[in-house]
Amino acid sequence: MKTIIWISIMLAITLGAVFSSAKGTGRITGHVYDPATQAPVAGATVVVVGTQLTTHTGTDGAYTISNVPAGVYIVRAEKTGMPSLLQRISVNDGQTVTLDFGLVTVQDLPAVLESTTRKDEVKALERQRNSQPSMPQVPGSASVGKVKGMSCESPAMSWRSPGFESYDTITENSWLSALAKPLSTFSVDVDAASYGNVRRFITSGQLPPVDAVRIEELVNYFDYDYPDPRGKHPFSITTEVAECPWNPEHKLVHIGLQGERVAVEDLPPSNLVFLIDVSGSMNQPNKLPLLKSSFRMLVDQLRPQDRVAIVVYAGAAGLVLPSTSGSDREQILCAIDRLEAGGSTAGGAGIKLAYQVAQQNFLDDGNNRVILATDGDFNVGASSDSDMERLIEEKRKSGVFLTVLGFGEGNLKDSKMETIADKGNGHYAYIDNIVEAKKVLINEMGATLLTIAKDVKLQVEFNPARVASYRLVGYENRLLQDRDFDDDTKDAGEIGAGHSVTALYEIALADRDDRDGTPLKYSDRTVRHDSRHSDELLTVSFRYKEPTASESKLLAVAVKDRNTRFANASDNFRFAAAVAEFGMVLRNSPEKGSATMEQVIATARAARGEDVHGYRAEFVSLAETAQALMTPVYGVR
Repeated sequence: MKTIIWISIMLAITLGAVFSSAKGTGRITGHVYDPATQAPVAGATVVVVGTQLTTHTGTDGAYTISNVPAGVYIVRAEKTGMPSLLQRISVNDGQTVTLDFGLVTVQDLPAVLESTTRKDEVKALERQRNSQPSMPQVPGSASVGKVKGMSCESPAMSWRSPGFESYDTITENSWLSALAKPLSTFSVDVDAASYGNVRRFITSGQLPPVDAVRIEELVNYFDYDYPDPRGKHPFSITTEVAECPWNPEHKLVHIGLQGERVAVEDLPPSNLVFLIDVSGSMNQPNKLPLLKSSFRMLVDQLRPQDRVAIVVYAGAAGLVLPSTSGSDREQILCAIDRLEAGGSTAGGAGIKLAYQVAQQNFLDDGNNRVILATDGDFNVGASSDSDMERLIEEKRKSGVFLTVLGFGEGNLKDSKMETIADKGNGHYAYIDNIVEAKKVLINEMGATLLTIAKDVKLQVEFNPARVASYRLVGYENRLLQDRDFDDDTKDAGEIGAGHSVTALYEIALADRDDRDGTPLKYSDRTVRHDSRHSDELLTVSFRYKEPTASESKLLAVAVKDRNTRFANASDNFRFAAAVAEFGMVLRNSPEKGSATMEQVIATARAARGEDVHGYRAEFVSLAETAQALMTPVYGVR
């Protein structure tokens, strides 16, 4: 019997090999070009995802990949400084398939890279280099040699997540009755880290984990060109109502807040402390080398009145650079260049030292901020989320604000970094490439460095005579109790100069005037008479504090339904709706209705508008890639 089984197994293997060899091969060929100029892109990498098949384009942008087994594949084209692009393709035996890629160039990026990023640092993001040993940094002292964190020389890494990343579970907001619960309250959120993280997954050929997709952060990644504020408040409120694209029987309410914009030359002097994680987990090309390139760009923007100190932490925390004037740029860059990775992660000690240095150099009329750059992998010392929360909450009383920049993949602790930023009166951004670093640290420098309002809350009151029920799209981890809106002791989000915040509500309209419902014995659940005759759907109230104030200020605006069809809504409205749909499709949300990735792509492409920096065009490309990844693929072995 055993002999028969063995013969059967061998026969199956033999037949499998025969059929496999009979499958045949084909060839993929094409060009990579810049769609804006039609110029060829030389040196781009083209990869058949899930295989060892890869090549580079020549000076004419052309490439060829031969001996591709017949099947269906995802093919990725990429080059440093350009967002990756993936396409789905079918290869048959003996067939040559033509596949062209248009890689979008972010405006002005080459000049930025040339002036701020050294060639060896760019190479470090692409290939393996041999790291050199170094002397450890003594806590509290300045260094004249290498310290833990030296540069671009990092071992090779896998660009696939091994499953050690952590994300907080998201339970999507449910529908609420406007009569039973007319108030909806939440802390504003200007974080956009989720978008960069989602992009990182998709451009590497994977769909993101469901809980990595925070819809409000996807929406808030983009600028919506809201009008500048007028009058005594540093904010404007913009509202719009139209058909909901994924459920035309409902309405979608778009609420936009725009913070006062401040030109870089008009920013107050900055007292910055770079708190840099140089632990062993940062020893990967898309972590410390990318971090160093990013900070070089920021340093290049400093003025003589600005000051920078650098604190690092690994097995212990150390002062790499005392507070130094922005006029001593070479000294600051030299300190950054000497950084290298190694050791465990004493995150708590690093945070304490960074805040201590910031307080020692505190500017009464300036911007005092710690910029924490890490993968979030705190594993020695105060490491639990609760310990970190208490530490950051205590330190924020000093008047020093916090920005958290996340880097890397594989062991990314997204939930921890978001928590730290939230508790530190700060915001959290994820930097997956040098393009994103330019966006966060150059294009949005004022918003990143200067806080114009803290403890910012938004409350919407729905008119139950016009609205039957509603659902807030996203912001699940920012919800507040209704009573917290008027409580100035309750912590909430911060907004930087030029920051905008967008919120979307899906609403079901009341289909009759009588919204009183079944009479109750112990309470009065009725619609006020004057509400029945009002054409207002809702009122948006917005409360904020100035950066050094303890009492809040209030703005409010009423919103009416103009019966606008979705096709006639503004570009901003339609694009934000497309991004929200994108998130719901990725999450396979039970509320996605008729939303599809095809609909996302069509809507976003038609609503691109001026798109000065090309971010909306990149989104369309990202959605197309996601659509390809969501289509079943075979042939990859």
